[in-house]
Amino acid sequence: MFNAKTNVKTVLLATAVFGLAACSDYDPVAESDCSKVVSHAQKILGALAPSAGELMSQCKAASDSERGCVMASTKKGQLAQCL
Repeated sequence: MFNAKTNVKTVLLATAVFGLAACSDYDPVAESDCSKVVSHAQKILGALAPSAGELMSQCKAASDSERGCVMASTKKGQLAQCL
């Protein structure tokens, strides 16, 4: 029989695996769409978002794949895994 400690470890492991896989199915996004990427990142991050200028420079430096990951993100944790 499983004890509470084992159940917690199982849930945490499943959450981590799901979180890592969350950004694996997305389309690449071109640098020309950085304004959309920045807007989406600001929406997800809310008050934690850096300035739009900083996000724009990060977006332009990112790969198409990383920008796609950002656009596929719906939560802060998913967004953090894109970088």
